[in-house]
Amino acid sequence: MTQKEDKNKKLIVSLSISIPVALILAFAVLLSARSLSFKNTIAASKLTQEENEILQQYIKTEYSSRYQILQSLPYNLAAPELDLLAESAILIDISNGNIIYEKNADEVIPPASMTKLFTMYIVDEEVSAGHLHYDDIIPLPPESWACNMPPHSSLMFLGKDQIVTLEELLLGLSIASGNDAAYALAYTISGSMEAFIQRMNKTCERLGLTHTHFVEASGYSEENTTTAREMATFCRVYLKEHPDSLARFHSVREFTYPKKKNIAPGDVYGPQDFTNGFPEHITMGITQKNTNPLLDILEGCDGLKTGYIDESGYNLALTASRNGTRFLSVTMKGPGKNTKEGQANRIHDGTELMDFAFASFADFTQLYDIKPYFIKAFSSKEKAINLIPAFTPEAECIPFVTGSSIAENLSNVQVIVKVPDFISGQIIQGTEYGRIKIILGNYLLDTIPLLADRSSKKANFIISLCDIIQTFSF
Repeated sequence: MTQKEDKNKKLIVSLSISIPVALILAFAVLLSARSLSFKNTIAASKLTQEENEILQQYIKTEYSSRYQILQSLPYNLAAPELDLLAESAILIDISNGNIIYEKNADEVIPPASMTKLFTMYIVDEEVSAGHLHYDDIIPLPPESWACNMPPHSSLMFLGKDQIVTLEELLLGLSIASGNDAAYALAYTISGSMEAFIQRMNKTCERLGLTHTHFVEASGYSEENTTTAREMATFCRVYLKEHPDSLARFHSVREFTYPKKKNIAPGDVYGPQDFTNGFPEHITMGITQKNTNPLLDILEGCDGLKTGYIDESGYNLALTASRNGTRFLSVTMKGPGKNTKEGQANRIHDGTELMDFAFASFADFTQLYDIKPYFIKAFSSKEKAINLIPAFTPEAECIPFVTGSSIAENLSNVQVIVKVPDFISGQIIQGTEYGRIKIILGNYLLDTIPLLADRSSKKANFIISLCDIIQTFSF
């Protein structure tokens, strides 16, 4: 062997040893760096606005039933047998929109004066936007005067030149169910009844109320239409967006109008100042009781609105709250030969529904575990992702199925979270990797999927090998 050949042989031997050693050292360095990188990864990177929008759209499409204003209970219970006199009814949990009872809830019926809730909602929108204020003095066009209202209208007794605030009109609308107040508000906001009705109907379209349609704002017309389900849908939106309206308007027991401050200076009128049976100008206040008969009868009742015309029967949107749980019922086509009978039947049905609700269900709000979960990702280009709840109930509607009291029953609720220690390989946004279960006794009350908040491609072979080795430490 020549000196040159010997030299080449030594080089080959040297390389055959040094290259693997170098590769091993490089892999060790990469493994160490990768390990340190994972150790220091304590949060997933922030999603871009586009990624977040895609995720939210996917979730709302895939889990659309849980994003509806009203939705079925997420568990099955035997249908209750209730003694209801009204032809149509629905009962919901306000916090989550769960429907806990219904009877002919999709029958199309005139809402009568429950229509005024839509009027109040639009006024509240204007107040929230700063376009109107409760102490604003509202001009009264002739179309809103009591003397110009149709026969047998409910009235707060508006008249020419009266000085009335927005808040007083809303009180007259909610307590006395004044048709004249509805007209005054419609003209104030939109300039005409026609324009205001367009806005009311656009509100219905926005909320997906396909059977709810209005031709005027007071509820006098039988051509106004809705269903118990759609009225409950609207009422939930109204109460969630404007909760202060309950104490400010709907639970007020009585209303006196006009008072001395409402009469224009120098206007003094006597009994002779009547037109079509209604006082055009009156100087003595008329006190009217709230038309809701359950305010002083039903525990926790603080709203909402009655309605009656011959074509609708005795309607009632009713809400009550006890111990942090609020229910709402809508009854329509309630029977009654006269107001006394109609009110008695409203009381019967409202009490039947609410007593059943509060005796059978309560809201569980200790849902602290329904949140995003940070999870490390191995063999993936992303080192970590978040698992996002597909939906987050404000509260779970819990049936009374364990214990000797509602409170004890709630104390037995379990929230069980199941998430992986880590995720490997390719990740697809929206894929379920974990879940949260709400359990009570033998009942699985709800399951909330935990979804990947982003997509990530699988890492290359070397990175994947490093990550596979690291998984053994988990």
